[in-house]
Amino acid sequence: MIRYSSLLLAATLGSTALPAWAEVPRVVTDIPVVGALVQQVMGELGQPEILLQSGGDPHDYQLRPSQARGLQDAGLLVWVGPELTPWLERATTSLAPQGEMLTLLDLPATQRRDYAGGAHDHDHDHGHAEEHGHEGHDHSGTDPHAWLDPANGQAWLAAIAETLSRRDPDNAAVYAANAAKATEQIAALDEELKAMLAPVQGKRFIVFHDAYGYFTGHYGLEPTIAVSLGDASAPSAARLQAIRGEIAEKGAVCAFPEANHDPKLIAAVIEGSDVRQGAALDPEGAGARPGAGLYVEILRDMASALADCLGAD
Repeated sequence: MIRYSSLLLAATLGSTALPAWAEVPRVVTDIPVVGALVQQVMGELGQPEILLQSGGDPHDYQLRPSQARGLQDAGLLVWVGPELTPWLERATTSLAPQGEMLTLLDLPATQRRDYAGGAHDHDHDHGHAEEHGHEGHDHSGTDPHAWLDPANGQAWLAAIAETLSRRDPDNAAVYAANAAKATEQIAALDEELKAMLAPVQGKRFIVFHDAYGYFTGHYGLEPTIAVSLGDASAPSAARLQAIRGEIAEKGAVCAFPEANHDPKLIAAVIEGSDVRQGAALDPEGAGARPGAGLYVEILRDMASALADCLGAD
């Protein structure tokens, strides 16, 4: 089921709501990287509100009262989907937002994959939020980190521009032009990163958790060795021992901590080995300043960190 539908409820809408369709809508987004894509499309016409603050955990977050009110009054919610932010699915259910919801992971143009790295059926039943919640959040089913494939970033820009244009037709040309410019920027970045990462293809590396399949798949890199099987809990001693064995077997050369997670776990895994520790990766932009340039910054910084460490031989 594609959650790309209007949430306008007959019980809450009347003639007074109609002028909103001719105005720049109030946009709310889930995480900073989605906010960056929306900001690129909106340009100087407006600025989206980002619910998850810098450094927050996308899988487990409690809305402030002001954010709950803003979500309820928003004209458009743009989010990845409940696979990443189950708390936001619960919030939209209880608050009954009056605007429209654009679920990026459900768009037909989105290239999706599961945590095992395989292609994913677009008609997949996502299930209830409890199955993807913070407690026991193991990595199974759809991998929501789809923005790490630049092809998805480009597809999302088009969908955001189309949705904004439908709600605000007077500024449709501006949205389209902004999206086209941002799409060209991502295309240029993609070529830059392909050249940067080509020399390190075939080299194995270690990450904190399984969140990089879209990136490694797009750029032809080896699958990562993930220390933690989920986001919410530290790996057991048995898991750490198993990872050490996998590192030796597969000849990993670098290990990368991750923003918002304890770097000591990575250090413990590679202790006594020849594996180098690289710069911390930040797939969600938790440590970066929100803004229109954040999406490009996330991808470029990730590629640079990988190339610098893996290419140091």
